[in-house]
Amino acid sequence: MKSTATNVKDYLASLQEDRRAGIEAVRKVIRANLDKDYEERMLWGMIGYAVPHRVWPLGYHCDPSKPLMMAALASQKNNMTVYLMSVHGDKAARAWFQKAWKQTGKRLNMGGCCIRFKKLEDAALDVIGEAIRRTPAKAYVANYVKMLASTGRGPDGKKLQAQKPVKKVAKKIAGKKAKR
Repeated sequence: MKSTATNVKDYLASLQEDRRAGIEAVRKVIRANLDKDYEERMLWGMIGYAVPHRVWPLGYHCDPSKPLMMAALASQKNNMTVYLMSVHGDKAARAWFQKAWKQTGKRLNMGGCCIRFKKLEDAALDVIGEAIRRTPAKAYVANYVKMLASTGRGPDGKKLQAQKPVKKVAKKIAGKKAKR
């Protein structure tokens, strides 16, 4: 459920007591492991942890006015959810995360980047904390830029111009010189 709260304090105050306690506990773990270059703020109706424009001026490629979000925390209709974009966009990080969670003996209910749990006891807080700790902002930005490049986009998210292969360009230049 998307919140209309404009700050984290109001968001937390709007939650039912049991949900508030769960969200606050996960938030405490995230903040304890968060790199200094991230900022906590409300984004897309949930608590977000983002690379601010002072660190990554280009922002989120789909909406450059917004910072680049790495993680988020929300109380949804049927569960609490932690969103870990770093685990979604990095195969090695995802494999580590799934293995580490499995070793806790807790059931993992995970989508692309979302980890859902109904009660705080269902969440592997140590694994969530370690996933956050393993993702310094500058490394996250570097992986983000690499991901954009793999889709033919530059750091600003815009499509790159297709480059002609060097051999074709060389032949074309050689052909023009020969005609003179």
